Amino acid sequence: MGNREDLIDGAARSLYEKGYSRTTARDIASASGVSLAAIGYHFGTKETLLHAALYREMARWGDDLATAAAKKIEPGMSPTERFEAIWTGVIESFTAHRRLWMLQFELLGHLDSLPELRKNLVASTADARDGLVELFGDAGIEPGRAHTLGALYQALLLGVAEQWLVDPDHAMSAEELLTALRALSSHLA
Repeated sequence: MGNREDLIDGAARSLYEKGYSRTTARDIASASGVSLAAIGYHFGTKETLLHAALYREMARWGDDLATAAAKKIEPGMSPTERFEAIWTGVIESFTAHRRLWMLQFELLGHLDSLPELRKNLVASTADARDGLVELFGDAGIEPGRAHTLGALYQALLLGVAEQWLVDPDHAMSAEELLTALRALSSHLA
């Protein structure tokens, strides 16, 4: 591995250990075994490096989620069974990626002062919505409806993640989420 990759690995470790606000360039250099000067050489700023590490880790979570969900989906499942199986996988992924979720919620407080991060998160949010539509088996629907459905999946994902991070013993299970959506749908009909 080269210095650039070592720096991203060190930045990711530092983010998980200290969070965004408390991570220093020295923390990253120490965790990566690379000099402080290498941060400037390869990334320009500590923030650019932290963002590169964050984006990589978010992509890894997305890949892990897709893999975990695929393992839970069986041929012949009804849409309801598929929905519940995927949400079970999503909720299980919170355990393996708890620090990443904590980090993402921390970063929301920094968006006004980090316009480049906001810009990149806007783009990744659009990609996430598309990925969620595909994950839940809704690919092929018209673009406007897919965008709206992806936004709903994302809102559910963030809400369940927040509940799980705060109080995992009382956060919604996949079955409870499905029951609540049925109740809401019935109420709105």
